[in-house]
Parts: sequence; C-alpha cells; structure tokens
Amino acid sequence: MDHTLVHFEIPANDLEKIRAFYEQVFGWTIVQVVGPIEYWIIQTVPVDPKGMLLRSGVNGGMYKRQAPESKPINYFSVESINDFLDKIVNLGGKVTQPKQEVPEVGWIAAAEDPEGNAFALIQPIKV
Repeated sequence: MDHTLVHFEIPANDLEKIRAFYEQVFGWTIVQVVGPIEYWIIQTVPVDPKGMLLRSGVNGGMYKRQAPESKPINYFSVESINDFLDKIVNLGGKVTQPKQEVPEVGWIAAAEDPEGNAFALIQPIKV
C-alpha cells in the first residue's frame, strides 16, 4: 500500500458560506451527507455511484468547527493504524485521537509529528 494522502477535512463555523466559497473558487461539488452529525462531502474530482474516484485526485469533507483551534487535516492511508500509531510514538510523535471506527469506511486516528503538525490515519475496510 502506498501511504499517500487519501482524504482531507476542513472545519468551518458557517458551513454554507464555506461551501459556496470553495465551490466558486475551485468548482468543487460539495454535498451534505445524511447522518448523526452534520458532514459534507467535498468532491474535487468526480466519483462513481459507489463513491470511487473516476480519475486521480483527493476528495474530502467539511464539518462544523467544534473548537476555535480546529484546523484542516490530511488523512494518509495505512494497513494497520495500531502499527503506525506505535511507530509515530516511537519516533517522537504524539497520538491526539485514538483509533476509532467509522462504519462502512474503516478506522481513523489522529496524531502530531515531533514539531506539532497534525495529520490523521485511515485504515480502510478491505474489500
């Protein structure tokens, strides 16, 4: 597996305003997902009916900012979140959000590198 950027998230105070901003600046398609939390899918490239990318690119998400210090975050794919969290800690990084399941997606966790830069991991469900 390539450990590449596969998803990004943008927190926003005013989701409609930020949705309109990114749609107008970049021409992205941003649609709200029905679920227990307010979440919007950002399509920077087109997807098929199953949500699979039709060409190279990275899609993302947008959610209501929960804390003033919330910043955008990038997700990198890994085979085992547990193994990578161990590596991160052993190399001087810090786990900021432990592993948690995202139904029908896989598992996610968040961390910081030794200089405090935030990033996240995603272990997709094997299909």
